[in-house]
Amino acid sequence: MRLRLPLLCAALIGLAACGGGNNDATPASTPAPAATAPAAAPAATPAPASTTPAASAPAASGTAATAAAAPADDANDTRPAPKPFVDEGKWVEGKHYFRIDPAQPTSSPGKIEVTEVFSYGCPACFQYHGVVDDLAKNLPRGTVMTYTPASFRPDENWPLLQRAYLTAQAFGVDKQSHDAMFDAVFKSGELGIIDLQTNKPKAQSAWPTIDDVAKFYAKFGVKPEEFAATANSFTINTKMKRADELIRAYEVDSTPTIVVNGKYRLTPNSAGGYAQSVELVQWLISKEAAGK
Repeated sequence: MRLRLPLLCAALIGLAACGGGNNDATPASTPAPAATAPAAAPAATPAPASTTPAASAPAASGTAATAAAAPADDANDTRPAPKPFVDEGKWVEGKHYFRIDPAQPTSSPGKIEVTEVFSYGCPACFQYHGVVDDLAKNLPRGTVMTYTPASFRPDENWPLLQRAYLTAQAFGVDKQSHDAMFDAVFKSGELGIIDLQTNKPKAQSAWPTIDDVAKFYAKFGVKPEEFAATANSFTINTKMKRADELIRAYEVDSTPTIVVNGKYRLTPNSAGGYAQSVELVQWLISKEAAGK
């Protein structure tokens, strides 16, 4: 039975998964501590069980993921090669990670793609994004990190934040603004739906608008009127639709979720913790690189 809990994700900053009742996840015994900055949790700290999405929909046809940056040319890629693949039985399909059937095409042909499905409005993603930043910096050669923004909590203004990310990407300012966007939701509160003075939800009439988002991105050199016009364009509307379709095809119902090469998905909860999720991603990369 699915239960919708309006404003739950935004109100409970200490959650380590939000958006969906992820039936894939293995319940964790110890919740991750509340974070006031995007820092990694201790290695042994598993993430708590996730909540339920506002809506579910059938899987859609394959759509390329939203890439954060083009992969480096192989000749200039000086990162270490993926570790040799060794299966010692530590990671179990159907328990720690889950096969996506059918596998979805990626946006980085010839590369192994690691995708985070996230939302700036998700407190669990706020906690986890420091871990993801480190993961992206330490990916092996032939691997690229991408991001797909989710919108399945309209009751927490996620569609606006999805639109914000895709528009920032169109202007090429998504990477430099990524951490600042999380801070604008959870630290300053300027783009959040929680009044940080009272720790209570804002009236919906006081929720941030695309004009507020446009003013925020002016800090990164984008003219507010150009940002707003692009954000409301057919192109961005289409990209939002495609992101939603891809997330449904991945069968993602909670954030943050990591997808490896369009074939496997996992969460910090299913992996057993933040550090374990990074280890599992690296293992799946090795598995893909070995053609297993």
